[in-house]
Amino acid sequence: MRLFVRKNTYKNGSMEIDDAVLTITERDAARIEWPLTRSVARFFFFGMLASFMVLGFRLVYLNVIKGQQYQEAAERNSLRQIVMPAPRGIIYDRFGKRLVTNVPSMDIVVTPADLPEDQGALDEEKRLIRTLLSINDDDMAAIFDKIDRHSIVPVPLKERVTQNEMLLFLSQSKELPGLSLYKTTHRNYADSLIFSHVLGYEGKIRKDELLSHPDYLLTDSIGKQGVEKGYEDTLRGTHGFRQVEVDALGQVQKELGTINPKPGNDIILNIDADLQKKVFDALQAILEKNGLERAAAIALDPRDGAVRALVSLPSFDNNLFAEGISAVDYQKLMTDPSQPLFDRAVSGEYPPGSTIKPVIAAAALAEGVITPSTIINGMGGVLRIGQASFHDWTTHGPSDVRAAIAESNDIFFYTVGGGYGNIAGLGMDRMKKYDNLFGYGDKTGIDLPSEADGFIPDTAWKKEKLGERWYVGDDYHASIGQGFVTATPLQIVNAVAAIANGGTLYVPHIVGQIRSADGKVSPIPVQVIRKDFIDSGILEVVREGMRQTVTSGTAQSLKTLSIETAGKTGTAQFGSDGKTHGWFVSFAPYEHPELALIVLVEGQGSEGYNTVPVAKEVYEWYFSRETNSEQEDEK
Repeated sequence: MRLFVRKNTYKNGSMEIDDAVLTITERDAARIEWPLTRSVARFFFFGMLASFMVLGFRLVYLNVIKGQQYQEAAERNSLRQIVMPAPRGIIYDRFGKRLVTNVPSMDIVVTPADLPEDQGALDEEKRLIRTLLSINDDDMAAIFDKIDRHSIVPVPLKERVTQNEMLLFLSQSKELPGLSLYKTTHRNYADSLIFSHVLGYEGKIRKDELLSHPDYLLTDSIGKQGVEKGYEDTLRGTHGFRQVEVDALGQVQKELGTINPKPGNDIILNIDADLQKKVFDALQAILEKNGLERAAAIALDPRDGAVRALVSLPSFDNNLFAEGISAVDYQKLMTDPSQPLFDRAVSGEYPPGSTIKPVIAAAALAEGVITPSTIINGMGGVLRIGQASFHDWTTHGPSDVRAAIAESNDIFFYTVGGGYGNIAGLGMDRMKKYDNLFGYGDKTGIDLPSEADGFIPDTAWKKEKLGERWYVGDDYHASIGQGFVTATPLQIVNAVAAIANGGTLYVPHIVGQIRSADGKVSPIPVQVIRKDFIDSGILEVVREGMRQTVTSGTAQSLKTLSIETAGKTGTAQFGSDGKTHGWFVSFAPYEHPELALIVLVEGQGSEGYNTVPVAKEVYEWYFSRETNSEQEDEK
């Protein structure tokens, strides 16, 4: 089809107007009405369709797949839970005397997500922080270089700020986005030097400790030693929370609700605080008098294993740790050659010396190596085997087992331990059997961390470890608590407590009761390791020998006490310079024992020279106090 154009010219006034009609085809006409080709149209159509599909998928992804995550993130940015730390449980002695308190304090913490994103603004904030809080560049770097800038979990910046620092911070708080005050507490220990090895201390949790305590926060404190560590789960409460609404800078805009913290449980120790102080003072005085530094003492109740006192010297001030110990003070403690942080009472492993003789005596009687009436000659103070000579600490005459215990007759115990003449001797394997039965060579299970287990050797051990066979001389040394034998003071006193009570070996316990926040008291059950493992008649013979130690043996200064006591002195050589450790282990009253006591003084040279006076002073004080208390009750 073709269109024609007709041209007409006509006049309209003075103007001529041409009326022209263009002649075009239908295809040309279609192009005029729709200038794009179909292929181009399809391209635009499918392009728009694909765009809508991508946008739709992204919308579904953000709202459905990732919706919950982004919703939670958005709520975290506007809604926060501010931790309200739970008060830690209080620790009391057995009579209700408070040994530790919680002291309110303030920390300054950083919430990383609220810090300025602009590096220049952050650097200016760091400069202001250093000015206000006296934090050096290294400490700042240790915190700011390692934090997750997207985290809303607070990180401690400075602990226990002073009142002046707090006021300065509050005056500049608007210039310090991301920083806030954190209300907390720290421990204050009464008589810290006296109780530090019992109570231990608590301090801020370290990042490495978080690996084993993933439910803790970096702002939390945790027990580090002693009862604080051993009973961490008991003492720790449950944190509360404030639900708040915050602005973009992390500033609280609205309080939405509160969940109150639940305090930790209180702990009531078996420790007698006054007895603990007496033991500490008596032991400290002996050390100062003789120019010595290291010692330990433990008092426990042989009737149930309750620990009444536990002292290790030198001691340390656990308040230094609770308040945030300085690098200088910490370095002093760590480099002190007398090791004040080391708990000698439960972790120290020493040759027990003659304190092991009551156990060897019981073993010899039980195995029929001797009878209570067997007499062994003192041999002039020297036992000779071939070219070897084994000396007594002094010359003794003929002795039965009771006298041998009382006078600490080494020749007697060489003979029953390794054999001589017509007495075969126990030998190491049988000595080890009875040592183990009385608790040597294994942990007692006391409720304190870091207990050592001591060591009792045997013939196979020496061959395997040292490549040597076992000699009779090794038997002799082991029979008097020397050679390869080691024990902790706790093991020795626990073994003697079993002799005192007629044959029951208890698990020693520092803690006696746990009291919940609602006042419910739960006693710690008495635990028995073993009982009736040796004939009570044999133990009675041993007890009689320990009583003779006081009446006619090496601890006669205790005869003047108002109550009858029994005990065993001992010395043990160590090192290569001829020094010895002094021991005295005892119990009282003799007929119905209620206290077993061990005293160790490192580096003393005479049999019980420094240890017996300490025991005497403690017993005098302890039983006179009981007498005075009974008299008061009668009035």
